[in-house]
Amino acid sequence: MKRIIGYMKKYWWLYAIGFTTMFIAIALDMLNPVITGRIVDDVITDGKISLFGSLALMLLGISLGRAVFGYAKEYTFDAIGAHIQVDLRQNLFDHIQSLSYNFFESKNTGELMARIKEDAERVWDGTAFGIMLVVEMFVNLVVASYLMIRISPLLSLITLSALPVLGWIAINLEKKIGKTYEEISEQNAILNTTAQENIAGVRLVKAFARERHEIKKFLAKNEGYYKLNFTQAKIWSQFYPGIEFISNILPVIVVTLGGIFVIGQSLSIGTLIKFMGYTYMVIWPIRNIGWIANVMAEAFASVKKIDTVFNYDTEIKNKEDGLVKDHLDGKIEFEHVSLTLNDTQVLKDISFTVEPNKTLAIMGATGSGKSSLINVLTRFYDYTEGSIKLDGHALADYDLYNLRSHISVVMQDVFLFSDTIEENILFGVNEDIDHDMMIEKSKVAQAHDFIHAMDDDYQTIIGEKGIGLSGGQKQRISIARAMAKKGNILIFDDSTSALDMETEYRIQSEIDKLEKMTKIIIGHRISAVKNADEIIILDKGEIVERGSHRELIKQKGRYYQTYLEQYEGFASGA
Repeated sequence: MKRIIGYMKKYWWLYAIGFTTMFIAIALDMLNPVITGRIVDDVITDGKISLFGSLALMLLGISLGRAVFGYAKEYTFDAIGAHIQVDLRQNLFDHIQSLSYNFFESKNTGELMARIKEDAERVWDGTAFGIMLVVEMFVNLVVASYLMIRISPLLSLITLSALPVLGWIAINLEKKIGKTYEEISEQNAILNTTAQENIAGVRLVKAFARERHEIKKFLAKNEGYYKLNFTQAKIWSQFYPGIEFISNILPVIVVTLGGIFVIGQSLSIGTLIKFMGYTYMVIWPIRNIGWIANVMAEAFASVKKIDTVFNYDTEIKNKEDGLVKDHLDGKIEFEHVSLTLNDTQVLKDISFTVEPNKTLAIMGATGSGKSSLINVLTRFYDYTEGSIKLDGHALADYDLYNLRSHISVVMQDVFLFSDTIEENILFGVNEDIDHDMMIEKSKVAQAHDFIHAMDDDYQTIIGEKGIGLSGGQKQRISIARAMAKKGNILIFDDSTSALDMETEYRIQSEIDKLEKMTKIIIGHRISAVKNADEIIILDKGEIVERGSHRELIKQKGRYYQTYLEQYEGFASGA
């Protein structure tokens, strides 16, 4: 809650304007019953017709003023809520961006989207309309009660005696409904995740004819959401009738007793009407106490959910005054590096050196630690033992963003944004790049021909995650993206698996020509790694073989067996 109060303090001046216009509007409201009472007593009862014009003009002025200041109040508080929501969403998104890779492995997209969207909207409601109504209801209640007591202490006592009962109802309503809203918020995140995953994986769903299964799964989540909302409705129905009964019976009691006082001539009709005006100002907060408890309960539940995200801290710390370099030579040194994730050792005692402008290739079965090795080099994870040096400096000594700006990664799982092909290729480019340079990099990636054949060329909009493109086309755009970034270290994480042998060969030939660039190639095909200066074979996070292509063939170990499997019938050509 402290975080939300901080946002509110930032816009104190808007709150000041909002509350000022609110108090003026309330003051005008308090004058209304006075003028109405005078019209009844002085004009209608006593026949002072000459006063009617001025009193009517006063009522008109009060109505116009109430409309102007009421609009200003509503607009100001709406602006406050919008500003706080924008700031909160932006800061929440910034914080999520700063979190470590493992955070996203434990959280799903639907949950984070619920925090950014629905929960931020609930905070808007609480910090704008919620606070506005709480203060307005309280001031109305206090001022109207004071004016009622001045008119008739006895009638006021009867009216105000209902307040403790209504307060008890409101407190219990907020307690019960607040817990329910936390569960609704959580179930909403689950529902979002289910829908998001299904839509994102619609091709897989249809390929396996799983539409009915997915419909049933969504129905189960939706029913859970429905049941929680129904529980909320039941809680509301338990308390709301009591609020309605009390707020409706009070005017009847006041009119009945007030009528007796009028008959006994201890109260004039105009004064009774004035008292009734203030009574309705007390009843208005009473009638809305359940609704405002509802709004605030939603807001508090959402604040708790948002705070759970803010309370996560990144495990990858960026060193203050870290090294910032315009260029790296690209010398990489792993010295006895080990990595443990979730109590499982995924890398063990890894040591190797890649000299500038040389190529290291990494092979191994699935789960052998190939991608984990790249993850520690890019600082997606920090290694738990040993050391990694880049150009002689410890990896952690570099500014994190500067470090990653020098590394171009072609990832195993290609992700493309729903944007133009050009924007996807230039995603990692911080400086301006001319169109000819982009085409050159696309040609290196063997992507230019199929892009040029599209209706809108490089301005073609591709679907979410590259829907509409083949796996090979997506990989080639991803390679072009890495090329355009012009990093000093280039990493291929099994990024040609969807390409045919001929296209892969052409890309490898172009990559071999690249100068002033250290290259790390992860692959399963011998064709992708055989030209590397050194090849290491991983198994269960350890290096079990290393050497050049010819050296590993002579060892007749795992690499040799892979070679025989892939080049069956051509082994003699080694």
